[in-house]
Amino acid sequence: MGKKVTVVGAGFYGSTTAQRLAEYDVFDTVVITDIVEGKPAGLALDLNQSRAIEGFETKVVGVTTGPNGEGYEAIEGSDVVVITAGLPRKPGMSRMDLLETNAKIVRQVSENVAKYAPSAVVIVVSNPLDEMTALAQLANQFPKNRVLGQAGMLDTARFTNFVAEALQVPVKSVKTLTLGSHGDTMVPVPSKSSVNGRPLREVMPAEQIEELVVKTRNGGAEVVALLKTGSAYYAPSAAAARMTKAVAEDSGEVMPVCAWVDGEFGISGVYLGVEAEIGAEGIKKVVETDLDADELASLKEAAEAVRAKQADVANM
Repeated sequence: MGKKVTVVGAGFYGSTTAQRLAEYDVFDTVVITDIVEGKPAGLALDLNQSRAIEGFETKVVGVTTGPNGEGYEAIEGSDVVVITAGLPRKPGMSRMDLLETNAKIVRQVSENVAKYAPSAVVIVVSNPLDEMTALAQLANQFPKNRVLGQAGMLDTARFTNFVAEALQVPVKSVKTLTLGSHGDTMVPVPSKSSVNGRPLREVMPAEQIEELVVKTRNGGAEVVALLKTGSAYYAPSAAAARMTKAVAEDSGEVMPVCAWVDGEFGISGVYLGVEAEIGAEGIKKVVETDLDADELASLKEAAEAVRAKQADVANM
């Protein structure tokens, strides 16, 4: 214990992440911040009142932050900061449509994190994910291993769920993997996917795998279209919370995340969805998953697509 985590943004994603982190009962304090006056304090009050029922001791603190960094002193000493701030997608919007608006927000948040929690590991979940992760690191100037993004965990979970539903098998019997970017250049990895230990390609025809790959790629848009207001938050918050827990516990767990890649897979100098060991310093190391030729080519393609967009955010 003795650990502190901050969730920036008290929308559905942020508040659900804060709830999951509090209920793990591995932190002393969960701080939740937002620019909406009173909202984070109200959520904190409500969450603290659930402690006796759910049986956790973690204290939740809610703080309203101002345009000039007011309130950010509350995040001081945070071991991990999860950045969920920014606008969610609306039906028909791509993640890239959020770029300019969310870039301003993520930059401002990152500068305040650097000021008040300079030794934190930062987990970015704001969209467009790969670009916002790169921007957060440019803005806070932290070592690149201490800034990572949540995407691969979520996309992998979506892929796993779709495979389990299609084959009518328990979710825990299915293993899948997605790498690349959170969006159009997502790279699902059938060669590393299995059902009850059998390769996915043996238990499912190629065209059905491809259908589920497309469904995974569009997984977020499908939720957005159905909800009509806002975007997914149950599965995304579960992913962000698990990553946060791995950092707090220095677990060394291997997870698909958005991490700085420098030489691995023959790719250099870009934030990209890869598997990595997660621990107290963020990314312990990028794991060079054994990919087949097509998958590796797709990953390199994703890297170049993301690189071009990450260059754009440097000036935002």
